[in-house]
Amino acid sequence: MAQNNLGQMYQKGLGVSPDPVEAVKWFKKAAEQGLAAGQNNLGWMYEYGLGVSKNYAEAKKWYEKRAEQGKSLAKANLRNMPL
Repeated sequence: MAQNNLGQMYQKGLGVSPDPVEAVKWFKKAAEQGLAAGQNNLGWMYEYGLGVSKNYAEAKKWYEKRAEQGKSLAKANLRNMPL
């Protein structure tokens, strides 16, 4: 959870200068450890091309990992993604 929180701090510029590349780094660490919030946030960064190149396939992968944990926000993100 701490890694995801760091990602949010860098994404939003909370106590640090906004840095989407650094946010992606921390979201990815959290996501790879199975944290649902990190998976969703990483998917969002890929969907919108923040700190990484826009990549719908990668966004979908991370949203699906979160959805597998029964998280409705990820399911909604999957439905609303341009395909």
